Amino acid sequence: MRLTQALSDFIKSESFGGIFLAISTLLALIIANSPLQNLYHEFFHLRFSFSLDLSPFHLNDLKFSMSMHDFINDILMSFFFLLVGLEIKREMLFGELNSVSKAAFPAIAALGGMIVPGAIYYALNFNTPSYHGFGIPMATDIAFALGVMLMLGKRVPLALKIFLVTLAVVDDLGAIVVIALFYGGEIHFAWLFASALVVIILSLCNYFGVKMLRVYILLGILLWIFVHLSGIHATIAAVVLAFCIPVRATQDFKALKGQIKTQLAELDSIDSKLESKNSKPASILLDAYRVEFIDKIQRNTQNTQNPLLRLEHFLQPYSAYFIMPLFAFANAGVSVSGDFDFNIDRIFFGIFLGLLVGKPVGIFLACFLCEKLRIAVRPSGVSWLHILGAGMLAGIGFTMSLFVSALAFDNESAKELAKVSILIASLSSCIIGVIFLLLVGSKR
Repeated sequence: MRLTQALSDFIKSESFGGIFLAISTLLALIIANSPLQNLYHEFFHLRFSFSLDLSPFHLNDLKFSMSMHDFINDILMSFFFLLVGLEIKREMLFGELNSVSKAAFPAIAALGGMIVPGAIYYALNFNTPSYHGFGIPMATDIAFALGVMLMLGKRVPLALKIFLVTLAVVDDLGAIVVIALFYGGEIHFAWLFASALVVIILSLCNYFGVKMLRVYILLGILLWIFVHLSGIHATIAAVVLAFCIPVRATQDFKALKGQIKTQLAELDSIDSKLESKNSKPASILLDAYRVEFIDKIQRNTQNTQNPLLRLEHFLQPYSAYFIMPLFAFANAGVSVSGDFDFNIDRIFFGIFLGLLVGKPVGIFLACFLCEKLRIAVRPSGVSWLHILGAGMLAGIGFTMSLFVSALAFDNESAKELAKVSILIASLSSCIIGVIFLLLVGSKR
């Protein structure tokens, strides 16, 4: 029993998401370098398609065709970006980003952690066909980075963990902007206009107090289709949808307490009447009165929950235990026995140095300038060595970097080299960051 409870607590812990990602990556690498490698690659390249007949509306048919790999990267990852958008909105309204004084220090750190790695990659690949991959080392994998830091326990201060989480949230927002601006296709303005109309409808639903999540989800699916057809990467639609999800519940908690008291009194009255009429033992099947009582409780409880938090809590386990591990499994399978050309422009050095060196240097310099120019104050209990160590862990680009690399390159050789570079750089950043923070912790 104790073992079962311990296992349950471990799976529910925040660090398990990063561990599960690591397991999925390792499994992908093992299969991609085994006799099953052809089956692995063929499965993710399976294609499926469907079409929508719009001839009654005098429009061309809509045709969708994508591989299993595209389904994971474009559709399933949209749910991940929806969760990211919800987290960003929550932080901006109630969390560490809800005021300039709180947000300034980690936000500036995140900007430094994006600009310097991007600049290193761009400088190394200037005037080459691979310059477009500058967004790859700009990303941070929050699940991995935070999971590693949480496993360090009390060796790092709580303020540093909050700093890294806030930095990663801003980093995610920056990655979304970079994807929207630089990694879309040819823009089709008619579909872009249709997307804007859906966003206006979503905003009006929020403004007029529509709380039903199914309305937003249905409009969100329509938005995803229009954005996909417009040429902008469709995951952006998920983030826009997240910012349109309402925060306020239909009623407050005080109203729920009053409703429960009233319903309990009604239930006691019904029980007394039934007991006086019928002396038979109670059936295991609930009667109509009790079923109605439970339904009322459920409706009232749902009306008291914040729509944004309800959707976030619903998506979180699917994202952590299914979508992200599946994405890692589908994208990290690189055959290490393959003949990699490390001389394709300077992709390897751009990604490796961008994540391993650019991230910690950019974050540290941005924080240093931020404090010296008195823009914001460093969190209490966090030393400059802690900032540098957190910057090293932020160099774990992994899933977010893999996602950007899939958008940045059309050439398969460049994609495979980018994957290898990301895995090597992320693993190196993880090892060096952990050792550095352990040394800092033992020194304190």
